[in-house]
Amino acid sequence: MAHNILIVEDETKIARFIQLELEHEGYEVEVVYDGRSGYEKGLSGKFDLIILDLMLPVMSGIEVCRRIRKESEIPIIMLTAKDDVSDKVMGLDTGANDYMTKPFAIEELLARIRAILKRNNIHFHSAGKSSILTAGKLTLDPNRFKVMYEKDEIPMTKKEFQLLEYMMNNRDMVLTREKILESVWGYDYMGDTNITDVYIRYLRSKIDDKYGVKYIHTVRGVGYCFKDE
Repeated sequence: MAHNILIVEDETKIARFIQLELEHEGYEVEVVYDGRSGYEKGLSGKFDLIILDLMLPVMSGIEVCRRIRKESEIPIIMLTAKDDVSDKVMGLDTGANDYMTKPFAIEELLARIRAILKRNNIHFHSAGKSSILTAGKLTLDPNRFKVMYEKDEIPMTKKEFQLLEYMMNNRDMVLTREKILESVWGYDYMGDTNITDVYIRYLRSKIDDKYGVKYIHTVRGVGYCFKDE
């Protein structure tokens, strides 16, 4: 099943060009031409990634990104004709995962899409299939950035949420610390490798310890494994 990509771009020729190239690569693509439509479609739960222009009618790309980030961690690549550092910083600070300046080589855009989808461990899903992850009484909704245990909502930081989502998507698999770092923090992460252990402790304190369950298991000398309670 192909990944679904939303293009939010008011320049019809550019939007059509990107759409045809993406479809040629096997992606399912939908195009909208104003910010409000992009915001509404972006939260539909149908898409795996958004390509978002900065300058849009009705609602700017910055505002679209800001509003989507309040409810969803869907990857966003921002496009703009401006080559200003302040615009790039604003886009990334608002929550965009990547930033490209027009004109750009389509090969580079395709490479960045592949890298983001791989790094975020986005799994295929269709419009009619729920992307909510469940394990016993624990549920994780990636489109609304929400984790619940029965009726209790569990507050999560961005990295805690991404780590839990990655582990739930790979349940019953033994995940090395290195693999977790690559998948959650990125291939270019240069920080403390013990950060994985720290965040595992955070998750355990919020879920396993609090509710008296055992989802996250330590595999000595190797890493961790998520199993249904």
